[in-house]
Amino acid sequence: MGSKRLSKSTTTILAVITVVAILSSISSAASTTKLVYSFAGGSDGEYTDTDLVMDQAGNIYGTSVQGGLYGGGTVFQVTPAGVHTVLYNFTGGTDGGEPYKGVTLDPKGNLYGTAVTGGGGSCEGGCGTVFQLAKAGGGVWNFSVVHTFTGGSDGSGPGAPLAIDKSGNIFGMAPTGGAFGVGTVYLIQHGTSGWTFRLIHTFTGGSDGLGGSAGRMIFDSAGHVFGTSTVGGLNGLGVVFHLTPTLTGEWQFTSLYDFKGSPDGALPYGGLVRDSAGHLYGTTYYAGANDLGTVYELVRKNGTWNERVLYSFKGGTDGGNPISTLVADSAGNLYGTTSEGGASGCECGTIFKLSRKSGGGWTETVLYGFPGTPGPGFAYNGLVSDSKGNFYGATVHGGDTNDGTIYELTP
Repeated sequence: MGSKRLSKSTTTILAVITVVAILSSISSAASTTKLVYSFAGGSDGEYTDTDLVMDQAGNIYGTSVQGGLYGGGTVFQVTPAGVHTVLYNFTGGTDGGEPYKGVTLDPKGNLYGTAVTGGGGSCEGGCGTVFQLAKAGGGVWNFSVVHTFTGGSDGSGPGAPLAIDKSGNIFGMAPTGGAFGVGTVYLIQHGTSGWTFRLIHTFTGGSDGLGGSAGRMIFDSAGHVFGTSTVGGLNGLGVVFHLTPTLTGEWQFTSLYDFKGSPDGALPYGGLVRDSAGHLYGTTYYAGANDLGTVYELVRKNGTWNERVLYSFKGGTDGGNPISTLVADSAGNLYGTTSEGGASGCECGTIFKLSRKSGGGWTETVLYGFPGTPGPGFAYNGLVSDSKGNFYGATVHGGDTNDGTIYELTP
């Protein structure tokens, strides 16, 4: 999927007219969407290809891939009032650069993330880092590098968000490097002597997949780790997997489902969400009934995981090609974004909802078509919800200068 930039030459008058039209169309819909923050593309950040996380106070955290004081990207905070603060500016040196896909909160309010470049190692421009921003109080955040990738057996170019289990262990994926050159799954633990990095799986490029995905891994109550690989598997079209800790301290990799293309979908860029019954849900970027991607469910029965398509995207105003991770509300309805389709004249993506029918099955509703500049445009990531049932997300483009936005959706 390529970046899509709109013209930055929109005049003030046209911008005002467009905003009025956007607000008029939004107010007539069942849901409402508003801009929370528009990135200027300079010191505040640019190209916000980021998942968002929210703390108990309602503050939002994410990353910009570019921009900041040194052009290497930022970690930022946006308050409920829409006040934006850069918490860290990446230099592209030993600290890392180009932090894709956001940060992860631990129970103490510390932030963890990955940078695709910088650090050190054998890669041109650096092999990337895992970093921590420790909350010190009084608005102070202390930055430190947790791991510097070498480009060897540990992997390189980590672009997936990190997952933290209830014991504080950090799990992540690197898309390249490793013994076979096609990525790794790693575990980082903190002890009295500092951080310890270990591999728990090295992708082979065969039936186990390759490179992982851009989605955060998740856990079940038994400590199993679930994730997706965008490509590879038995059919080369992606795989859902889990990793299980063994009594000897090793981890066992198991492929749960291999995508076939039709009608189930292909290329699962996003991660998984799990309901209380243990069912898994996700999206595929491609294939399905209309070759525009799907929303799928995986259900375990008699030791086997069975897949069914909940929805195949149709394109146009319906949207298509989702690359986001889904989020569920308290009623079990699913929300997500598509990277394409939507509003006429822009096709900058959509926000959609899948509602459970009382007699079984699901109904899809388009809640919003991203209009593009000066509104939000091109959502490559999913949503995060607050305690009131509102959802927040980021777009890589759109906003006043077309450098990205944070938006709020009230269903």
